[in-house]
Amino acid sequence: METSPGPILAINVGGAIIPILMSLFLIAKNDLYRKAAWGVVIVSLACYLLAEPVPGVGIAIPVFYPPVIAAIVALSLSRRYAAPLAYACGSLGTLIGADLMNLGSCAVSARRSCRSGRGTFDGSSWSGLSRCSLQPS
Repeated sequence: METSPGPILAINVGGAIIPILMSLFLIAKNDLYRKAAWGVVIVSLACYLLAEPVPGVGIAIPVFYPPVIAAIVALSLSRRYAAPLAYACGSLGTLIGADLMNLGSCAVSARRSCRSGRGTFDGSSWSGLSRCSLQPS
């Protein structure tokens, strides 16, 4: 059995890579660069303030806070493009604010740190679901 010289950072495909690519696609398709940048900053800061490192678990954040914050921010920035904006801001904002900005406090005590590894119950995944409630009928 081989041992690594230091902590391992693992990135979950379903919880990080796919939401990032989908968010970038939605931003580019709808030309939401400036609004998305502002939204991601706001959601990131909110998630950073709400997230707390839990020993042995990782970063914890109340599960419905990121999607609710993303929905409010998206509706404030653009009613017409609220759905794609909520997805992008919620996914990217949660990954940046909760995961990346707290990377130092979580990875210090763990040998392996996984970014967005809770699958369906991860904050970035729930943020993506907020777009369903914003679709016009």
